[in-house]
Amino acid sequence: MGNSAGRSDFEWVYTDQPHTQRRKEMLAKYPAIKALMRPDPRLKWTVLGLVLAQLLACWLVRGLAWRWLLFWAYAFGGCVNHSLTLAIHDISHNAAFGTARAAHNRWFAIFANLPVGMPYAASFKKYHVDHHRYLGGDGLDVDVPTRLEGWLFCTPARKLLWLALQPLFYALRPLCVNPKALTRMEVFNALVQLAADAAIFTLWGLKPMVYLLASTLLGLGLHPISGHFVAEHYMFLKGHETYSYYGPLNWITFNVGYHMEHHDFPSIPGCNLPLVRKIAPEYYDHLPQHHSWVKVLWDFVFEDSLGPYARVKRVCKLADGL
Repeated sequence: MGNSAGRSDFEWVYTDQPHTQRRKEMLAKYPAIKALMRPDPRLKWTVLGLVLAQLLACWLVRGLAWRWLLFWAYAFGGCVNHSLTLAIHDISHNAAFGTARAAHNRWFAIFANLPVGMPYAASFKKYHVDHHRYLGGDGLDVDVPTRLEGWLFCTPARKLLWLALQPLFYALRPLCVNPKALTRMEVFNALVQLAADAAIFTLWGLKPMVYLLASTLLGLGLHPISGHFVAEHYMFLKGHETYSYYGPLNWITFNVGYHMEHHDFPSIPGCNLPLVRKIAPEYYDHLPQHHSWVKVLWDFVFEDSLGPYARVKRVCKLADGL
């Protein structure tokens, strides 16, 4: 089996992640950036609209033929649910109500989670902090694939399967790489989600529930928007571990494409990230960037040098008190 032509290990580095130093430098040079660290006033209304759109879709698909239900789950629901997971990402950085009202953000993320069909928001928050603090950290950053994934998914066909099963790996990987104790918020998230799923099933039957779950599994699997999973941190160019994408799909993904900017300033909401690049273009414009998430997926599948192993990894010292 093994990796015939491609990589046989991660790209191990012995330097700290670049974003901490960049942040210090940029704030010293451009203090105006600090003013962008404020909540996004439109985020809560956008999320409300997306949740209501999926609720309406649930009502509309009740009598739809299965093949059409799956078509709309991919073409429409997949976009909405993927967008909601990225809203949850922004909310995990307190972008909806600000750091002063952290609890409001936690509860609102659980509301944004409802159309996803399975509990996700509370667990995501728990692990995402480590992705920023210990980027590429061995045993800490659960965004990095496991050795088993790198070894197994090494041919075009297998990499295609790996992309299609992305939601499964994202859900299970943390439990293997860095298991953490269950929190009360995760239990609350699960109970609220279960109640919402039960209500939809009781009111409108099986089809709306299949529609929501298919929207999530298809939208986070082999889907154009899922290009961001690979675009963000897979090593397309040696020595570069974070990449931005400035194309039109940012409009429906809360600017998650502005990923270099996001890691430089995690407390700036997606809506303000283009302004970071505008204020400090010399920190971004010269860097390698992606122009198409579909091309990212295509290259990932067919280029030998790309695969789950194409990630920068480092051994991190745990921060004090952790």
